[in-house]
Amino acid sequence: MSTQAAQSPAAEFDAFYTATAKRMVATVYAMTGDLGEAEDAVQEAYARAWLRWERVTAQGDPTPWVRTVAMRLAVSTWRRTRSRLRAQLRHGPAADVPGLSADRVALVAALRELSADQRRAVVLHHLLDLPVEEVARETGASNGAVRTRLSRARKILGERLADTNTQTEGVTAHG
Repeated sequence: MSTQAAQSPAAEFDAFYTATAKRMVATVYAMTGDLGEAEDAVQEAYARAWLRWERVTAQGDPTPWVRTVAMRLAVSTWRRTRSRLRAQLRHGPAADVPGLSADRVALVAALRELSADQRRAVVLHHLLDLPVEEVARETGASNGAVRTRLSRARKILGERLADTNTQTEGVTAHG
């Protein structure tokens, strides 16, 4: 029995999952701002990948496929719970998020203000370091559309994060 034959599809999938799952959750979390939602979406995406493992791996690296499915699942869940999220934003962050730095909370809140397309472009390009061309391929958009989304998202993030820093400095100075 050769070494290649010993590498069963199950072992191949397990190795892929072990090598990519944590980063996949972090990526989807950056998109959604909700760790539980990110974990659920990623788990479902890996389950779907396993069901189609031969087809998914026939195209090469299965990571973009799993990431796309996980993000679509997360966005779908996010759309269904939009009203709940708006209420939470109005009333401030939940009390059960201990240990998050003010910077991280501000970044997640700012990311939530972006459109889904802008947020996805920012996560793929800035957090995963994918080139614009790869982001365009993965999202089905043109390179120009991705650059526009990134530019607009940076502007919004810059304004929101600058506002947060100004408010924090004001509280420190007057507190």
